[in-house]
Amino acid sequence: LVIVVLCSAFCYTAHLLSENWTIMCERWSEYTEHCRKPYPEMAYRAMGSNARSFCSATLNIMLFGVSVVFLLLSSHIINDFITSIMGHSIGLCYIVLIVATLLWPVTLLKSPQDFWWAIVVAMLTTVFSVILIVVGTARDYGSCEPVAYRPPFQWSSLMLSLGTFMFAFGGHAVFPTIQHDMKKPKHFTRSAIVAFSIVTAMYAPISFLGYFTYGDSLGESIISSIQTEWIKSAANLLIAMHCILTLTIIINPLNQEVEHLFDIPHHFGWQRLVVRSCVMLGIVFTAESIPKFGPILNVIGGTTVALTSAILPALYNLYLKALTIDTVTKKYRRPTFVEVIEKTPKTRLLINIAIIVLAVICGAATTHTAILEMASTRFMVPCYARYFTDSHSQPDALTQSAIESSLHCCGHFRNITSLLHLHNSSSLCAPY
Repeated sequence: LVIVVLCSAFCYTAHLLSENWTIMCERWSEYTEHCRKPYPEMAYRAMGSNARSFCSATLNIMLFGVSVVFLLLSSHIINDFITSIMGHSIGLCYIVLIVATLLWPVTLLKSPQDFWWAIVVAMLTTVFSVILIVVGTARDYGSCEPVAYRPPFQWSSLMLSLGTFMFAFGGHAVFPTIQHDMKKPKHFTRSAIVAFSIVTAMYAPISFLGYFTYGDSLGESIISSIQTEWIKSAANLLIAMHCILTLTIIINPLNQEVEHLFDIPHHFGWQRLVVRSCVMLGIVFTAESIPKFGPILNVIGGTTVALTSAILPALYNLYLKALTIDTVTKKYRRPTFVEVIEKTPKTRLLINIAIIVLAVICGAATTHTAILEMASTRFMVPCYARYFTDSHSQPDALTQSAIESSLHCCGHFRNITSLLHLHNSSSLCAPY
């Protein structure tokens, strides 16, 4: 139900962004040719220069947070894969440094706009990984579903899941750019409907099967619960490829924004080397400070994604549709808040306001819950802090979790496995 509601709401706000861009192209012809930052320009035309600055800052914070999430997620998967092969974990903290070092030269490229193949490959890896996850979960269903324990409903769990799903559905930050580059921009809504339908068709079966098959033994990643080793390894590799390819794409606009802020030349030089290296170091430092991607993902989903995917599209739509031509200057004049209320049809006004209010409430609740989780007993000591405490002499919690994930059994006590063909298979299960 949560997936369907969020999909419908975010598909509607994607349609609003499409309407907003169409209005801008019809009223200001310069946007039909070239626009480097269409979303901030949308904010400017709707609500002024301060709104543009706020929108730009929000987008940059979101890109930074998403980069951290994808770096942690890909590193976590690679660490688990190495553990399953070698029987020994290098440690997530070290894998983060290795992955970032390998990606750093790629981030120095001017732009990935010619790397269309990276987008295609990232999409295909997602599709194939979803198929593998469904197959792997279905194979475990017979053994795990009868012993799965499903805890009672908790609002905190719902809030955290909202942050995750908002993060998953919230690609709106790049929608204006995509529409701007389309041959027929007015058909963007059709593309959005198809895209959201496909994403929902992939997310829904995984969520349904994962919950009913594994219950409370399900960890941060459903892949770690799959007990057929080759399926788990293949799905992990595909998701890791997706994260790495996506990271190389989304970090580029962040780099360009920082370079624009410091007026860095467009040609390659020491300035670009310094700026982009600092951006990567900032991402790595954040990842090493909070080496658990779940809480960061939920915070990003409840704040910047809620803004860019729900609140801002609805707000800008109300203001752009209420624009009027000044009789003296013959230019479009931004409406006041009262004028927006008076000129907007009541049905549209109620729908947009409802989306804004719900996004604010759900986003705030999700962010609050995620921050509490980061500060709770689930908090993990930053990687660099372990070298200054007694924790460096103890088994690394991240290393231990990676070792355990090599055979993540199901059931409330995680002592059941579908690998019944193995002798004394239950003894292979990691303790809960």
